[in-house]
Amino acid sequence: MPAYEYGDYEENVDIPYRRVLVTGATGLLGRAVYKEFQNNAWHSLGCGYSRAQPRFLRCDLTDEVAVRAVVQDFQPHVIVHCAAERRPDVVERHTEAALNLNVHASGTLAKEAAGIFLIYISTDYVFDGRNPPYGENDAPNPLNVYGKSKLEGEREVLRQNPGAAVLRVPILYGEVERVDESAVTVLWDKVQEGADSCSVEHCQQRFPTYVNDVARVCRRIAERRLQDPSIRGLFHYSGKEQMTKYEMACAIADAFNLPSSHLVPMTEQPAGAGALRPHNAQLECSRLELLGLSVEPVPFKTAIKDSLWPFLYDKRWRQTVFH
Repeated sequence: MPAYEYGDYEENVDIPYRRVLVTGATGLLGRAVYKEFQNNAWHSLGCGYSRAQPRFLRCDLTDEVAVRAVVQDFQPHVIVHCAAERRPDVVERHTEAALNLNVHASGTLAKEAAGIFLIYISTDYVFDGRNPPYGENDAPNPLNVYGKSKLEGEREVLRQNPGAAVLRVPILYGEVERVDESAVTVLWDKVQEGADSCSVEHCQQRFPTYVNDVARVCRRIAERRLQDPSIRGLFHYSGKEQMTKYEMACAIADAFNLPSSHLVPMTEQPAGAGALRPHNAQLECSRLELLGLSVEPVPFKTAIKDSLWPFLYDKRWRQTVFH
């Protein structure tokens, strides 16, 4: 295991020396989680793989020896496990690799993290979407391989580490490095096409959720857990605004004062549309709310403007954004 730096951090004697390990710290959610903890007096170590260096530690989570070395060297109080293959269509095509990361690597991490509080990020796709909303105690019934892999990951994590928490979240968006990094922000290309008619899916009901809000929830869960060992098991968090992708695209256009008349709602799924998705897997989030651990979501139009303004075609409004 190569030597590595844990980052520049000045310990304040008035603040407990709390350490958090964030997997998938190069990804959309992982970047937000890492930043949230780092900005709130946590000594944070992020790990990634293909995009890790130079900012984060490069670690192959499917390598049990490497995972053990990171956990033993850093000795975190909390691990937030964001790393996953989260693209349903990719999981359908590359199932073995996805299972290795979403299930087996998650179980390995949970086992090596015995005695450490682990938050495993999961998905609303563990539900079939036929009878929403879904509470933590409702029976999962995933429709696609991605949902099945995340459900198996949940079970493996809780089997290996019964004190862990599972946080299920829906479709995510936030500050992206490329617009295709999120199924929400990728709609930006359709919005900006302007002149040509463009079909957008108008079938599935979604609840777009801002990664900065999820990151705040993760930190609140972690900080409460350091004081209260009963904080464990299943939790749900979700944005509150219900939209199809067509409605998201129209809201994005409105947020930037762009036309949306070229956007055409597509009310039937075309043949060969990829992995089957639930029609409406709305999450019921009262457990977090009753514990005082939830956060009020940032309104969609506000958060999407913060996420997408660097990608405006108008070069006067563009700048390089450091994530």
